Amino acid sequence: MITKDNTPVAEDYGYGSIKRVLITEEEIAQAVKKTGQLISEEYAGKPLLIIGILKGCYVFLADFCRAIKIPCEIAFMAAESYGQSSVSSGDVKITLDLKCDISKYHVIIAEDIVDTGNTLSKICKILKERNPLSLKVYTLLNKPDRRTVDFTPDYSIFTIPDLFVVGYGLDYDQKYRNLPYIGFVEIEE
Repeated sequence: MITKDNTPVAEDYGYGSIKRVLITEEEIAQAVKKTGQLISEEYAGKPLLIIGILKGCYVFLADFCRAIKIPCEIAFMAAESYGQSSVSSGDVKITLDLKCDISKYHVIIAEDIVDTGNTLSKICKILKERNPLSLKVYTLLNKPDRRTVDFTPDYSIFTIPDLFVVGYGLDYDQKYRNLPYIGFVEIEE
């Protein structure tokens, strides 16, 4: 495996198909901390609910919430459109829905990656119908070259090219989530 600067990675976690590191653990930590500061300033004194879309968001959401220095609540939804493939089916299924009334909150969806935009577009439509005070999408990774619907996140920490990425919560067939960085893999379908 190769890092961003073409040096070998000391710990490969047993995954030999990582081609290179796109975003290092340190780069992620610095950017998430900065984003948390922005949220803390923008939402100071406001009722804030952070919604994570499982499973991919869990690592990002944990670090994101710790970077926010104002009171906030956390909730989860789960949606599925990939299954065991590296290509979205386009059919979004909500597999875990919220159990709280979001109408009294400013809502931020904390997402790991916006790829086609299909899943988040549908989730945002569902949540807007529940009348939150405001609704914004903050994503760790934005991949605009793959967009198939008219959807743009409100805030993107990193914009990446059209590569299949794993690590920091992102997976391929439920593997690679534990990598502390974002890496590029080649998947043969």
